[in-house]
Amino acid sequence: MANTLAPPLLSLLFLTLLHPLHSSTDAFIYGGCSQIKYSPGSPYESNLDSLLTSLVNSATYSSYNKYSISGSTQQDIINGLYQCRGDLAMPDCATCVARAVTQLAPLCSQACGAAVQLEGCFVKYDNTSFIGQEDKTVVMKKCAPAVGYNPEVMGRRDAVLASLGSTSGLYRVGGSGDVEGVAQCVGDLSNGKCQDCVNEAIGRLKSDCGGAVFGDMFLAKCYARYSTSGAHAYARSHHGNILFNFLPFL
Repeated sequence: MANTLAPPLLSLLFLTLLHPLHSSTDAFIYGGCSQIKYSPGSPYESNLDSLLTSLVNSATYSSYNKYSISGSTQQDIINGLYQCRGDLAMPDCATCVARAVTQLAPLCSQACGAAVQLEGCFVKYDNTSFIGQEDKTVVMKKCAPAVGYNPEVMGRRDAVLASLGSTSGLYRVGGSGDVEGVAQCVGDLSNGKCQDCVNEAIGRLKSDCGGAVFGDMFLAKCYARYSTSGAHAYARSHHGNILFNFLPFL
């Protein structure tokens, strides 16, 4: 097993087309796997099992945590973390993380690195160091199809996004009339790195989604999202036109 991961192969499909900002906490958003595999029965597999168990157990009392497990060789070291959405109660956080962990094995069988983002939580592990490092790679974006620019609605959208960008903290929510927005960083980022990541996500969201009635921009260590009233129903009836973009992120 090589110590350095090759460029990852993102092979998962987007599984949910509805767009409420707070839909079922276990709704799948995106996932990806590294190309490097570990051997069944190897020390790395044992360390991965221990890591994932620690993540699930920790989620019963904390909305974020990170772990590093060492091994007898550099190749057996594994790092991992989870992050729950900032408004989740602890029972919901624990349920979401457990659900995410159960999805890792079938989606990324024997992968040395993997990540999955559900509506309510994010889980990632890797055999390279990533904890505490800023990463503004776009891993998933989704924009509603353009249906004509509404200056009034987009003005409220821009105000909400500006509020998210000027608010401190890892988890941020805002609203104006029929527009709601949310942004969050992974808990291993410093305040400065979080701010930089959120600003990048907001900037890309505005430039890439234009006047869309909803938009999601997930970077490797943060995300920003917005939705206008009726966007959920619109997505359901026009899902064939929703834009998807999947990029490597591990």
